[in-house]
Amino acid sequence: MQVQTTNGAHEDADGLPKDQRILAIATVVLAVAIAVMDGSIANLALPSIAADLKATDADAIWIINSYQIAMAVCLLPLASLGEVVGYRRVYLTGLVLFTISSLACALSADMLQLSLARVLQGLGAAGILSVNTALIRFIYPSRLLGRAIGYNALVAGTSTALGPTVAGFILHFASWHWLFLINIPLGLLSLLIGWKALPYNPLSDRKYDLKSAVVCMLFIGLLLYTVDAIGHLQGWDVVLVCALLTVVSLVVLLKVQSATAPMLPLDLLRIRLFALSIGTSFCSFAAQMATFVMLPFMLQNHLGMSAARAGLLLTAWPIAVALTGVIAGKLSDRMSAGLLGGIGLAIMCVGLLSLLLVGQGTPDGVIVLMFAICGFGFGLFQSPNNRTLISSAPRSRTGGASGMLGTARLTGQTLGASVVAMMLTLYAAPYAQVLWCAAALAGAACLVSLSRLRYHRER
Repeated sequence: MQVQTTNGAHEDADGLPKDQRILAIATVVLAVAIAVMDGSIANLALPSIAADLKATDADAIWIINSYQIAMAVCLLPLASLGEVVGYRRVYLTGLVLFTISSLACALSADMLQLSLARVLQGLGAAGILSVNTALIRFIYPSRLLGRAIGYNALVAGTSTALGPTVAGFILHFASWHWLFLINIPLGLLSLLIGWKALPYNPLSDRKYDLKSAVVCMLFIGLLLYTVDAIGHLQGWDVVLVCALLTVVSLVVLLKVQSATAPMLPLDLLRIRLFALSIGTSFCSFAAQMATFVMLPFMLQNHLGMSAARAGLLLTAWPIAVALTGVIAGKLSDRMSAGLLGGIGLAIMCVGLLSLLLVGQGTPDGVIVLMFAICGFGFGLFQSPNNRTLISSAPRSRTGGASGMLGTARLTGQTLGASVVAMMLTLYAAPYAQVLWCAAALAGAACLVSLSRLRYHRER
């Protein structure tokens, strides 16, 4: 495939000069930080938002799912667009939309307005996250890729850690509307730096396949809506119709998309390490999201904690992810992601099962330790898995690989949130059921990760 650059950079250039690299990675991780922080803030605020907008707990899950589904629907089309018009352009445009829609979220007066604003916010976040990892591959040299992804995990984890703490603090003094306003100054700062420092990637000479993009968005949207319909128990007639439409849209997509640069890059799944890494990512993120969505309800509604106290306790999980992510990122440059991920996910599974023992008399320090164990296990898996997934794909298909990574993550997270919605509908206090489901998903991810060992040896 012929490629061209808009800045004269050679296709084989391996990373940016050090000074520019620092600024470029700063804008990447800052934008990722606000997107990740926004999700963690919304999770903790669900009970407060549901009460203020007079919505049920199950309906409040839409605040999470509308954001997640909008992101997932657009990830692959935007990743493919990045290969044609440039990852930089897609990234900065998404950042602008995310910042503007954050203001719309803050001004929302009812559940419908907030859900629609979250859809727009999800579209902007898709522009950021669809090409985030692809940009890192062009910012850092290959020998430092694992370390760079580890730093990215550190920032994402730290942002997730700040989310519950900031949310608890704001909810103590003000309404939930102020939770979204913090994105605006950070978004503007990231735009200012990114405009000057982000790299230009080699551009494909193919035309953008708009028809395939529309069908791909329809397929992903129907797939996630079907999962959500099951979670909200909308009835088998609705589920069956959605499932049928999902299958039809997939068949149409496979027929109309390009064979050389497919919108849904299923051809990358022929790479065994890539396919297994996608499976590991899907299961693990489903386990984490199910737990994250459930824990605020358990801590506040079941154990009677304040939002501020619950937020402080939950901080232990993402902090452990962040600190472990840096170490795991460096190790992934020398060790098998299959082994690191398998060990980490086994630890996470044990941590999830330990949460079954939490009750009214459990000391805060013990709860924090349990959360930290879960976070340590997840952090040991995440950076090595992402590095292996991206590096196992051809360099010219980095956009598609980055899009598949984000799609697997968001599809897994939507499944996890839908599991919680289903349990909240079926049971008055479904905390044990959700934890068992999450532990089973983490165990499955552990087995898939360990199965990669033979393919690392073959390489």
